[in-house]
Amino acid sequence: DGLRLGADHYFATSDPDTFEALAGRFDLIINTVSASIDVNAYLGLLAVDGTLVNVGAPPEPLAVNAMSLIGGRRSFAGSMIGGIAMTQEMLDFCATHGIASEIEIISAQDVNEAYERVLASDVRYRFVIDTSTI
Repeated sequence: DGLRLGADHYFATSDPDTFEALAGRFDLIINTVSASIDVNAYLGLLAVDGTLVNVGAPPEPLAVNAMSLIGGRRSFAGSMIGGIAMTQEMLDFCATHGIASEIEIISAQDVNEAYERVLASDVRYRFVIDTSTI
């Protein structure tokens, strides 16, 4: 999907060789995953002075190796959703640049099935309920 959406490259993080091949390559990584991951593996992908920003909220604490940060002068940061002004700025930017969300529209009667799919990790995009079906 990434290539279809305009990405120049695709790398499978499920392939351990990916981390070796991309070590030190990125200035910024934005982690949107709300599952527990090996943050240190991703810190290793950062260049000197690179930053990993975590916006996902995993259920368990993330273990960060201090040497992953210190050795490469890397930073690990977090961010929450902005206020109304920042959200409006983001929406304006998206409108100007033709950026839109990938969604799956469901009817109100399919909410329970959608919930089960969320629990089963069988969701690629955000669910949006068609309010005309309520």
